[in-house]
Amino acid sequence: MKKIRELIVFTAFLVVALWKFDVVIEVLKSIWKIVFPFALGGAIAFVINVPMSFLEKKMLGKIKENNKIGKKAARPISLLLTIILVAGVIILVMFGVIPQLTQTMGNLMTSISDFIPQMQNWIREFSHDNQDIMKLVDQLQFQPDQAIKWGISLLGNGVGNMMNTTMSAVGSIASGLATFFISFSFACYILFQKEKLHLQVRKVIFAFIPKQKADAILNICSLTYRTFANFLAGQCLEAVILGMMFVITLSILKMPYALLIGILIAFTALVPIFGAFIGCAVGSFLIFMVNPKQAVLFIIVFLLLQQIEGNLIYPHVVGGSVGLPSIWVLAAVTIGGNLMGIIGMLIFIPLVSVFYTIFREFVYLRLKKQHIKRVTRTDVEEYAEEEIASSFIVPNEK
Repeated sequence: MKKIRELIVFTAFLVVALWKFDVVIEVLKSIWKIVFPFALGGAIAFVINVPMSFLEKKMLGKIKENNKIGKKAARPISLLLTIILVAGVIILVMFGVIPQLTQTMGNLMTSISDFIPQMQNWIREFSHDNQDIMKLVDQLQFQPDQAIKWGISLLGNGVGNMMNTTMSAVGSIASGLATFFISFSFACYILFQKEKLHLQVRKVIFAFIPKQKADAILNICSLTYRTFANFLAGQCLEAVILGMMFVITLSILKMPYALLIGILIAFTALVPIFGAFIGCAVGSFLIFMVNPKQAVLFIIVFLLLQQIEGNLIYPHVVGGSVGLPSIWVLAAVTIGGNLMGIIGMLIFIPLVSVFYTIFREFVYLRLKKQHIKRVTRTDVEEYAEEEIASSFIVPNEK
């Protein structure tokens, strides 16, 4: 009777939700607006907790057990160092990218002006001076002064439009800053009280959910946290190493925009599989405008460094932290990108890894219940009678 009542209540809610679907969506949007600062704070706390925990462990390892003041100060100091580290990286990237980006835009206009006559000569040679083709090609002109005027007029129109909506813009900025302040404060509270919050969550779960199901939920949450943390730390470290490899290699080969391309590839490499190739395309275009031969050399260098990174560095840095085969990594990136863009690519790999691990353990448990020890392409091996009663360990997949 209890299950029947629950089914009736669920069906009633489902019918009402489908009948008043627009109202339900508006209610969910309103709830999300309220919850968003706290969700953002949780995400910030999760990201900051990875380097902060590392620093805290290093500091606590050097603090003696009887030093209570040092133990209490370890977490605030590690949090402060993490914030300084993140802010330092952002400032370093800004000071490294913005000056080079400004110089690149100026050089790019000059390079395009010089490149168009060369391209016209190449087309003239390949087309054997075909008059119809050359009429179209000769119409290609690039005037830096006109481009600058167009950019200034576009900026002026943008400023004019922004001035017309100054109050709404100020309101949006103020709202964004307030949201970020609330989220950051909430993140700091989570990081300072994470052990206490963890204990409170465990009490709530065990209070309202049967013990067996509660243990399963907590194990899944623990697996999810470990997978996401390992993936985040490994992906960031791998991106830094790859960016430094490009900066050093391009500097040795005396290619233009070495620092800019290295930073760009480091950031795009955070997107699994496809990210670094976006940086390669942009870097190839920038170098091509200066020296087409060096652009070809850059593509060769990129492919070589990608092979080194994919076969040597990535397996050791990220390794099996997500425990996901390559085919499912590609599927996770594709599905996540289609659903949520770049954020989806980053989220879906560890998320699919969690589901993959849970489903894998579930499959092995089902095989154990059916007394099946190993399945090969041609045979099915069953457990001996004395093995059935013993504890079961999930074997490692090759």
